[in-house]
Amino acid sequence: MVALKSHGIDDLSQFAMDVMRRSGEEALSYYGKGNPHIKFDEDLVTEADFHMMEFFEDQLNSHFPEHQVFKNNQANQEYTHDEKRYLWIFDPLDGVANFQAGIPLWGISLALIENFWPIFGVFYMPATGDLFHARADQKAYLDKEEIHISDQQNINNESLLFTYSRFHHRYRSTFPGKIRDLGCTGAHICYVAMGRAEAAIIANESYQDLAAAGIILEAAGGKIFKLDGSDFHLNEYLDGQKIKDHMLVTAPDLYSQVRNCLHEAA
Repeated sequence: MVALKSHGIDDLSQFAMDVMRRSGEEALSYYGKGNPHIKFDEDLVTEADFHMMEFFEDQLNSHFPEHQVFKNNQANQEYTHDEKRYLWIFDPLDGVANFQAGIPLWGISLALIENFWPIFGVFYMPATGDLFHARADQKAYLDKEEIHISDQQNINNESLLFTYSRFHHRYRSTFPGKIRDLGCTGAHICYVAMGRAEAAIIANESYQDLAAAGIILEAAGGKIFKLDGSDFHLNEYLDGQKIKDHMLVTAPDLYSQVRNCLHEAA
């Protein structure tokens, strides 16, 4: 892994923790204030998303003005030794339908990479106060408590699988346990990382959606797999394109068991 030079990782990670909590305070001023007369208040979400991104960029410019913010056009950037080697990936709102409706399962994510190498990831759920974080290749935490993926060896009727909203349009499932959609991909991945669920199916995601949660998941012992069995490499999507593949988030030892429960709908 590339060594951190100008700024120690402790300084950078402390900035990340602080700015995430402050971003959460900003987000809570919009939380649950969607127009009750419509199903989804896009105007509120757009306003909150713009405000959150502007707030984060202002904070970053104040502390680390030479650092970059992910803007969907990073794929062809060259390796460098200057301050521009640091790239922050900030996702202002994950679980926007929950956010605008006043349902507490939504979050904010932030990751840092250095010359395309992951450094750390943070996923914060302001309405619940849960803060997941991990340094790459080290331990994963919920606040100060270390977390791990489930140590369950086999799936059974007590196992839990998270899915996305139109899962049943695409798949028939013989999964023996419970199937739930909480409406927030980051929460799904972090709950797998801490062993609350055995697996999650995710779809229609992007680099920005997965950068932080993916670091936390891998630090906790989990992995993101493509459903066709091929390897998934998140850095292939640094240009911001949507990830067309459907993916399975789980412990490596459970991949085959869960995958064998999922069948293409007729």
